[in-house]
Amino acid sequence: MPRRLSQPEFIALLALLSATVAFSMDSMLPALPEIAQTLSPDAPNRAQLILTSFMFGLGLGTLLAGPLSDAFGRRTVIVGGLALYAVAAILTMTVQSLDSLVALRVIQGLGAAAPRVVSTAMVRDLYQGREMARLQSFVMMIFILVPAVAPAIGAVIISGFGWRGVFGSFAVFAAISTFWLMSRQEETLPRENRRPLSISKLIAGTRETLSNASVRIYIAALTLGFGQMFGLLSSIQQIYGEIFDRADSFPMWFALQALISGFGTFFNARFVVTLGMRRIALSAYATQIAISSIVLVITLSGLLPDGLAFPVFFFWSVSVFFMAGVTFGNLISLALEPLGHLAGLGASVTQGIATVLAVLIAAPIGLAFNGTLVPILIGTLLCSGGAFLLLRRTIDTPAPAE
Repeated sequence: MPRRLSQPEFIALLALLSATVAFSMDSMLPALPEIAQTLSPDAPNRAQLILTSFMFGLGLGTLLAGPLSDAFGRRTVIVGGLALYAVAAILTMTVQSLDSLVALRVIQGLGAAAPRVVSTAMVRDLYQGREMARLQSFVMMIFILVPAVAPAIGAVIISGFGWRGVFGSFAVFAAISTFWLMSRQEETLPRENRRPLSISKLIAGTRETLSNASVRIYIAALTLGFGQMFGLLSSIQQIYGEIFDRADSFPMWFALQALISGFGTFFNARFVVTLGMRRIALSAYATQIAISSIVLVITLSGLLPDGLAFPVFFFWSVSVFFMAGVTFGNLISLALEPLGHLAGLGASVTQGIATVLAVLIAAPIGLAFNGTLVPILIGTLLCSGGAFLLLRRTIDTPAPAE
């Protein structure tokens, strides 16, 4: 058994590695109008592809990162992914077309998959069950600070170096993560427990993972959860700027939104052991169905006074982020619970499939933006409703005996 870091440092390291994705997404949000004006002036909605293309590459990379880490170790694969991520980030600083930028963002997503999914496998190497979910919730509590400050950091970088400077900050972020990991964290997967990389074993492991009906349901629910979140992230800068005329103050509002919704991860860490992962996720989706239905009805009816439009939207968007804090970690942990002997591959298959399919949901939601909240409200309502119905078909995991 590898030596464990103290839980606070281990949680902080995992949060930084996991935050690679959030920083790569959220720090770009203030840059979208300028990128659209520079590279896609005739179709500003296409600038959203900078976000969804990254998530698409992330999903593809997730399918590979876990099996590679099962064969070569967690640290080696994380560092290799961070290197690919940093190189792609540097190259994006020179692009002259949106298509080239989108292509490089796919590659950057491929690299970011390693710290994202392999860090989850590291947790599964050392912890299991509801204790794993509890640790993941603490990771999310720190992780939520990155979305809170990333748009503000992006705005500062853009003011000094233009939107291309944001990509340079990604390379710096990767360097810091690599140094901390290599200097402090021992390998969590001993050589004797590694699985040689072979196509036949990957196919067999994937088949075993997907043969479990509960795992398939959790993947589908996670897909819908990711889809509604990616859809909101794709549209949120335009919503603040075009609907509510708050483009300049967007980083501040986004930070406040992320910090408030961070209580979701605190709630989950506090109560997941006693209430259970499935029950919390079910309750979160049921609540979101109710909130999104009410906001959609009052939006379509035209009964909402102009002075209340932004407060209602802000409350609703906080509820979506809060829901992510009490569902994502739980759904991932539930999916991995029966896959302890396939932790790396299981994490890759579950999160990879969910992420790739979520992009197919999120991209149409984001591109449907028409200057109103209706497309994102309908998308969120349908996704939450589908996730709720799926989770109703599963059985709760009992708490471990004392």
